[in-house]
Amino acid sequence: MNSIKIAPSILSADFSRLGEEVVALERAGADYVHIDIMDGMFVPNISLGAPVVKSIRGKSNLIFDVHLMIENPERYIEDFVKAGADIIVVHVEATKHLHRVIQLIKSYGVKVGVSLNPATPVEVLKYIIDDLDMVLVMSVNPGFGGQTFISSSLKKIREIRLLSSEIDIEVDGGITDETVKACIEAGANIFVAGSYIFSGDYCERIKSLRWRDE
Repeated sequence: MNSIKIAPSILSADFSRLGEEVVALERAGADYVHIDIMDGMFVPNISLGAPVVKSIRGKSNLIFDVHLMIENPERYIEDFVKAGADIIVVHVEATKHLHRVIQLIKSYGVKVGVSLNPATPVEVLKYIIDDLDMVLVMSVNPGFGGQTFISSSLKKIREIRLLSSEIDIEVDGGITDETVKACIEAGANIFVAGSYIFSGDYCERIKSLRWRDE
């Protein structure tokens, strides 16, 4: 089983001091920085773009986990690679040519992940999972922070783990010290948390999500 990784979502950070927030997360023991990119089309909100990612890249040695919640993400892959992404995650639902986008990301030498919305079945991964480094399970509907965990996501995690014992499974949405335990038991190992981490002491909140490491 892959080791537990914690990926705070800077969507919940103080954007007026984003560089300082990233530094604080690294000091608090985070493994990744999860960066939600929203275009106002695939999801209702607009967040930030490649120039902002580039501006904070020099502040941290953490893995930059860039989650593209945008239509036709192939348009911006190169921009986010140049901005400093270590992992680029695209949505199954956002592109007509998913295999082509996966291969494009891999061609730049960065890791690639695919995300599934709550209503998207695991079956769509059958012919691409061997090309992936990570699958991101959305345990809320994408676009807003602070939502409640969708419990049916646990079944989806278990189904993905049956497809591959090696792949990283990331979960995003409603992650707290309570919901993370069930996700670990289902087979997930990377956890995105925004509101939960940023509403308390970063170090204590990150530590509380590492159930299996205790």
